Amino acid sequence: GALFGVLPHGPAPVALPAVDLWWRLFICFWRLFLFVLKAFCFLSVFVTGAAEMNLELLESFGQNYPEEADGTLDCISMALTCTFNRWGTLLAVGCNDGRIVIWDFLTRGIAKIISAHIHPVCSLSWSRDGHKLVSASTDNIVSQWDVLTGDCDQRFRFPSPILKLQYHPRDMNQVLVCPMKSAPVLLTLSDSKHALLPVDDDSDLNVVAAFDRRGEYIYTGNAKGKILVLNTETQELVASFRVTTGTSNTTAIKSIEFARKGSCFLINTADRIIRVYDGREILTCGRDGEPEPMQKLQDLVNRTPWKRCCFSGDGEYIVAGSARQHALYIWEKSIGNLVKILHGTRGELLLDVAWHPVRPIIASISSGVVSIWAQNQVENWSAFAPDFKELDENVEYEERESEFDIEDEDKSEPEQTGADAAEDEEVDVTSVDPIPAFCSSDEELEDFKALLYLPIAPEVEDPEENPFAPPPPETTVDDGSAPNAAGDRKQRHPSPEGAPPKKKIRTTTIELQGVPSDEVHPLLGVKGDSKSKKKAAGRPKGSKGKDKDSPFRPKVSRDRVEGLGMPGNLVSAVFKPHEMPGLD
Repeated sequence: GALFGVLPHGPAPVALPAVDLWWRLFICFWRLFLFVLKAFCFLSVFVTGAAEMNLELLESFGQNYPEEADGTLDCISMALTCTFNRWGTLLAVGCNDGRIVIWDFLTRGIAKIISAHIHPVCSLSWSRDGHKLVSASTDNIVSQWDVLTGDCDQRFRFPSPILKLQYHPRDMNQVLVCPMKSAPVLLTLSDSKHALLPVDDDSDLNVVAAFDRRGEYIYTGNAKGKILVLNTETQELVASFRVTTGTSNTTAIKSIEFARKGSCFLINTADRIIRVYDGREILTCGRDGEPEPMQKLQDLVNRTPWKRCCFSGDGEYIVAGSARQHALYIWEKSIGNLVKILHGTRGELLLDVAWHPVRPIIASISSGVVSIWAQNQVENWSAFAPDFKELDENVEYEERESEFDIEDEDKSEPEQTGADAAEDEEVDVTSVDPIPAFCSSDEELEDFKALLYLPIAPEVEDPEENPFAPPPPETTVDDGSAPNAAGDRKQRHPSPEGAPPKKKIRTTTIELQGVPSDEVHPLLGVKGDSKSKKKAAGRPKGSKGKDKDSPFRPKVSRDRVEGLGMPGNLVSAVFKPHEMPGLD
């Protein structure tokens, strides 16, 4: 009564002793404490109940970007560039010894190795259905490959190094190539013809280009900050604008990247700012327009220059790799705030970054190793079973009456409701619904001819003798006689039965007027080292001294050199691309 009641007051104000004052202060603080305690208890019960009721709803609003490192992919060779196919099931990695390593990204294993080039691979691009792959090497050669067989369909020889190439997003017959010191080239693979794209200034040929999301337009940018939008079919100018640095000063365009979903694209410029634009606004402004970027992303503290930028699979996030160190900056596109910085090994330089088309996974390359970044997966079994309880120790389970009986004798026969009546209906288990993540916004069905996975032969350490297998080829002893030398060579290396003869690879030389032929690819040149610019990297034809037995010296196969029009006797050793077990 004294705690919660009101203390009596006299008819007239009188001076209270000090004990009464302290007592009233104590009661006031006590009531305040009880009020706060009740409010806290009510709030905690409300939040807990809401979280349990809306658990599935809350899970869908989780962050959709990687948080930590999730291992590495060792390609045996030094990796330089990487790219995912359209579904993210295969990852193609270009290496410095000219090989293309295709990883099965679900199993994190090597699915195929294509001995593509002699020199380092600098750019890769998948076709829409995943059956073809185009690659560019530092010796100015562009090749088209059949992913299933690993055969080269055709080659193109350019006069200058290739900075970037890209398949048309919808037409497998067209490839966009960006050579150094030249206007972008649109290749037609069926008839081996090419077309030079128009540029804004003939004296400024440091041009980058990219298809938009559906390949209807080609966006080009030069060193003076001018962006041109060209119609892909007619190569006519549709729209144009200039990127400025706040004042009238212009900045060079380093790269243009489009999101897989939506109409947004980003421009990486030399002033270390990433500008995000809406493609629909660019087309609306027309020629010499002045569109404003949706977002401007930059590192205001360190003024970091960006090596490689790209969108997430859903187009809601943007990742940029630092040109100074192995660090990945992730922004949210809608707000423009920096949400995460992923730091790799200190002292490494970043070469390439690729975001998985469907999942919140990023692949980055530094020091020749592919690093994988993913989310920290936390097991939450209550999302699948609401009555699931996690136990700290074993608990003796008490079986209920007739819980595990085949038929419950004590159970009464209920009336069949709508759900029970529909139990006898036939369920369709053969038709497959299309996965929305694999379909474009203008498509209703998936591409059933697409190549999602590559078959891998199982590796058998001790195979048993197969009585139904064909007999081994006969081998003869070479006694040094000339007539039998050729026959012995054929018997030692028998060709597989029924194998078609190896077709000759068609090589087309692309002539570009006014393009210098002595340019060196940026991957081969190092600042401050004049010798490195003259020295060709990749697979050397010959060496003396210590480099002869160096483990880093790649070897070249005879048939690959002959396919490039070079004499086979220049090769000092035969390279077998499938010497590794299990990679045939």
